[in-house]
Amino acid sequence: MILRILRGLEITVILLILAAVTGYSNPSLSNPIEKVRAYTRTIEFNYIAWMFDAARLKVQASSVNLPHTLGREGQKQIVQEYLRITQFILEKEYALSRIYADAAIADKEAASETLRGELAELYQRQSQLAPLAEAILQEQVGVILAEIGLTAAGQPIPNVWYHSTPLPMALIVSPRERIEQTANISVETGITVDEQATLESRVDAGLNVSSLVVPVGGVGVYPSMVMRSTDLPWILSTIAHEWIHNYLTFRPLGILYNHTPELRTMNETTASIAGDEIGALALEKFYPELTASASPPTLSLVSAPFDRPDPGDLPRPPFDFRAQMHETRVNADALLAEGRIEEAEAYMEARRQIFLKNGYLLRKINQAYFAFYGAYADAPGGAAGEDPVGPAVRALRKQSGSLADFVNTISWMWSFEQLQEEVDPK
Repeated sequence: MILRILRGLEITVILLILAAVTGYSNPSLSNPIEKVRAYTRTIEFNYIAWMFDAARLKVQASSVNLPHTLGREGQKQIVQEYLRITQFILEKEYALSRIYADAAIADKEAASETLRGELAELYQRQSQLAPLAEAILQEQVGVILAEIGLTAAGQPIPNVWYHSTPLPMALIVSPRERIEQTANISVETGITVDEQATLESRVDAGLNVSSLVVPVGGVGVYPSMVMRSTDLPWILSTIAHEWIHNYLTFRPLGILYNHTPELRTMNETTASIAGDEIGALALEKFYPELTASASPPTLSLVSAPFDRPDPGDLPRPPFDFRAQMHETRVNADALLAEGRIEEAEAYMEARRQIFLKNGYLLRKINQAYFAFYGAYADAPGGAAGEDPVGPAVRALRKQSGSLADFVNTISWMWSFEQLQEEVDPK
C-alpha cells in the first residue's frame, strides 16, 4: 500500500513538472526572455518529448525491479560493461566527426561506412544495457539517500530517475553593464561551434547583451538528464546533483530558482555540495576499489642551483585555474561597476588569451560566462569572484549537523537574507 502511494506521488510529481514546463508555451511578448527566443525558437530543445520518452523507459525498467534480482558483483559487471560500451561510442563518434570535418575526404559516406556500421552495433548494445545500468545506479544513489535521511518512509521523493543522453546546449544571456543571468535557453544538441558563434553574434548585436552558448553536464527535469560519460565518480555525483534539484522543486528554494540571482546561486551551490557528498558516499559503498586507487598527490622539493641557470629551465608554479578565474571575475566586476564596459570586455578577452596559453580552450570569457559559471560556488575562488552567496551556503553546510539537515534547512528559504541570518545570527 505504501509503495503504491509513493508511486502515485511520483507520477503526480512528473505531471506537475510537465505542467510547469508546458505552461511556458505562450508567454507574454513583453517578457525579456521572449526577445531572446526570437533568435532561438527554431532550434530549441524539445523537453516535453524527451521527458515523456524517458519516463516511459523508466516505468518499463522499474517494472522489472532489476537491481534486487542481481548480486553486488552482477550489478558492478553491468555498470562496467555499460561504461566500456559508452567509451567505444564516444571514441567512434569523434572519429566520425573528424571524417565529416575533413575537407580532403570527398566521399564521406563511403569513408565512414565501416565506422557507421560499428556505431550502429554499439548503439544497439548500449540501448540494451542502458536501462539496466541506469536502474542500478539509481538504486545505489537511492540507498545512500535513505542512509543519510533524505527520504520519506525509506523512499526518495521523487524517486531517483535519470537517463543518460546527449544533452542540449544552453544559451546564457547577461546584460553588458553587469554580470547577471537574464536568460538560459536550451538549444539542440547538434549545434556546431560555428552555429554557436553565429547565434551569439546575432543575439549580442540585436539586443546589446553578452551571450554565450555553454555545455551542461545535467538538467534537472524529470527524469533527470545526465551527459554521457565514462567517469563513474562524476556520474554518481551528477545523478545526485540533479536529484537534489528535483527534491527542491516543490520547496521555496526550488520554486523561486529564477526569482533572484542569489536564489539561483543558493540552489546550484546546494546541489553541487550535496551531489558531491552523496556521489562520494555511493562510490565508497558500492565501488570501494575506485576510491582506494586514488592516492594523494606527492610533493617534491625543488632547490635552485647556485650558478645562474637559463630562466626557461627553472621550475614554474602550476597555473591555478580557480585562482586566476577568481582574479578575472573580481577585476571585471570592478570595471563594470565603474561603467567601463568596453574596457571590461577587452580585459576579459585579454585574460582569455592567458588561459588559452596555459592549455584552457575557453572560446569566450564574458559577462555571460561569469553569469553561468559563477552560480556554482561550492568551492572557494573561481568564477563566483567576491559573491557572498557561495561562502554563506558553504558556512551553512559546515555548521549543519548532517547533510540532510543542511539540505532541508536551506530548501525552505526564499531569500538570501534568510541564509545570512542563519549563518550569522544577530
